[in-house]
Amino acid sequence: MSFVDQRAEAVIAHLTGAGYARCEPPILQPASIFFDSGEDLRGQLYLTSDLSGADYCLRPEYTIPVLIGYLATESAGRRARFSYCGPVFRFLPGRPSEFTQAGIESFGRPDREAADAEILALALEAAGAAKQHQAAPSRLIVRIGDAGLFSRLLEALDLPPQWCRRIARGHGQGKSLDTILSPGLNGTDHSGVLGVLEGADKHGARALVEDLLSIAGVAPAGGRSPGEIADRFLEQAALKAGSGFSAEKRAVIEQFLGVEGDPDKASTQLRALAAGANLDLSAVLDSFDKRLGFIAAQGLDATRLRFAARFTGNLDYYTGFVFEAHEQGAAEPAIGGGRYDRLPQTLGADKPTAAVGAAIWIGRLSRAGAAP
Repeated sequence: MSFVDQRAEAVIAHLTGAGYARCEPPILQPASIFFDSGEDLRGQLYLTSDLSGADYCLRPEYTIPVLIGYLATESAGRRARFSYCGPVFRFLPGRPSEFTQAGIESFGRPDREAADAEILALALEAAGAAKQHQAAPSRLIVRIGDAGLFSRLLEALDLPPQWCRRIARGHGQGKSLDTILSPGLNGTDHSGVLGVLEGADKHGARALVEDLLSIAGVAPAGGRSPGEIADRFLEQAALKAGSGFSAEKRAVIEQFLGVEGDPDKASTQLRALAAGANLDLSAVLDSFDKRLGFIAAQGLDATRLRFAARFTGNLDYYTGFVFEAHEQGAAEPAIGGGRYDRLPQTLGADKPTAAVGAAIWIGRLSRAGAAP
């Protein structure tokens, strides 16, 4: 049995032993379900189509397929826990495109902060189980963040929707605030089109852009429809007007993104920042503190946790607590996960459903260990 197979067996045994039933969605998946997961993932898909013209891809990750399977059962909306372990496929320049991923997903738990802590602790324990025969396993350093906290900050600043979307999207792509707030669309001058659209009726302007794209024979790219491309132009037209974004609001965002370090101290800093800017972040910060309490109750060493306000996860579906774990100096995390409460309804759930999970990249455990 290979090194990866041995580690995979140890990880999945630990996860199923903790009560997370194993499931294995098909390797061939409808491509469309991954198109809104973020620019990085969309650009890594291995795509194909059948004779009917339907688009498919090789499974690039487990969270969405596991969630869709759960929503198709009679248990949808109720508490359920799943684990998985198998191959996933992504185009990664200079690296193997097939690798083994294990993980867990928890659905329907109303005690969100406790569920977050359990998922984090269990993922670390499973990684540690894979290293149990190593004489001196290293300990993973854990970085935590909160996508919901960042979203609430933008809401509290009362920014126009187009600015909120632009900042959230650009931040998720790892762009600096200066780059996000600079004018232009992908570095290209569209001033002629934007000038026509600026201040125009939204429905009429959208129809105009769709017609122009159709006349020009522009086909959907990267999973975007002509309507979605039109909406991007309209957003750029609104941003070109430059309304609703003051230097004071920009300064608050910059201060927020600079907060990092010990989670308890970070909470104090964030509360002071909110009070100084007259922003109501009390509910989301209370949830933040409550989660830290549950993490401590799981027996995790607080010195292993480092909070970074700028860390909100690299997938668009994250809505709250996010985390990743890596060995000191490692370029890539061995574990990553977080909360994605909006995704179930996006994929067809008839009511809000709590959802949180974690992925473990088996091949990255060769230098990492994780006993709590």
